[in-house]
Amino acid sequence: MSEDSSRAAWLRQARSYLRRADPVLARLIDDRPDFDPRAWMAQLPPMDLYGALLFQVTGQQLSVPATRRTLARIQALFGGHLPAPAELLAVDPSQLRQAGLSWRKINTLRDLAKRLTDGRLDQDVLSTLPDDELMAELTAIPGIGPWTVQGAQLIALQREDVVLPGDLALRKAMQAAYQLDHLPTQEEVLTIAEKWRPYRSLATSYMFSAAFEPTEAPPVARLGSA
Repeated sequence: MSEDSSRAAWLRQARSYLRRADPVLARLIDDRPDFDPRAWMAQLPPMDLYGALLFQVTGQQLSVPATRRTLARIQALFGGHLPAPAELLAVDPSQLRQAGLSWRKINTLRDLAKRLTDGRLDQDVLSTLPDDELMAELTAIPGIGPWTVQGAQLIALQREDVVLPGDLALRKAMQAAYQLDHLPTQEEVLTIAEKWRPYRSLATSYMFSAAFEPTEAPPVARLGSA
């Protein structure tokens, strides 16, 4: 079986499961028969784990357009691509500031880059860690919180059971989809999403698709906290 056919079979199984588990999600799925949960990634530059974390850190507390503008300036600074850790450390931090990053974000990205270049952290090892261990390793770095790590899990690692309870756009989408009279808290998001396991990433993508229609913006870096 080819990778494409295996992916298609997985999607059919996951969608069928989610339809049965959650009637609200079933409506979103049935309304989007041609929805590709990975299509938004085509709008992003190629990213390894560090690149995805850089993307997420850049997008903290920023709108979609502001995140894209800053990311484009960072890419321009590095010849059209996102920097590897050593590349980021090699430039004067003031150049990153001119690209639009705050000093707090610059310090976070440099701290992470130092740990990845001096051997305290290893991208290949991090990529194989279970979700909770990866979260513990990365959130030990000042300026990196759960939202940042969860976005990187979706983008770089393509983990199948990730939800971003701190994402404002997701919370607004769930408020609308479930006709709530208030913006759900992070705890309420997690409670609703519990029925989506083990396909929370796919369910989250459907929620984001509803949130961003018709703009079709990428479903991460949306006014999240660290």
